[in-house]
Amino acid sequence: MSMMNESVREAARRSVLCWLATVDADGQPNVSPKEVWAIADDAHVVVAHIASPVSARNIAQQPQVCVSFVDVFVQKGFKLKGAAHEVLADDPAFTRWAAPLLAMVGQRFAIQSVLVIRVTSVATIVAPSYRFYPDETTHASQTASAMRMYGVQPAKNLGPEK
Repeated sequence: MSMMNESVREAARRSVLCWLATVDADGQPNVSPKEVWAIADDAHVVVAHIASPVSARNIAQQPQVCVSFVDVFVQKGFKLKGAAHEVLADDPAFTRWAAPLLAMVGQRFAIQSVLVIRVTSVATIVAPSYRFYPDETTHASQTASAMRMYGVQPAKNLGPEK
């Protein structure tokens, strides 16, 4: 069974950003938001290197990384750990790894390279309310709370665009 089952894939689809944590050769951490990323297959996450020189440099020095993503309304997500490597645009493997990312961005961004992460562990991320107040914490209550906090309202179904 794949570690990246349908619940992981669905959470990834609902997440606007992921956060990529890397470490440099001196052990100094770096966490960087990534907008263009995808689950590529049952074992890999791909992240577009659009403006990520620190992440790419750190991966070249120390391949262990962590990718996390959370649905900010439901306040649940996943933490994926693994080893990463960079695939440059002139590498024959670039086309394969970049395909899901290019489908997302088209010509909007130039993808310099792809950071390919081979996932070795998957763990859930949940807001503490789910653990400390399980009888009263639901997806609906968390979403309502987050919407109040962010000052947003649910989108109304406006039908097809005209």
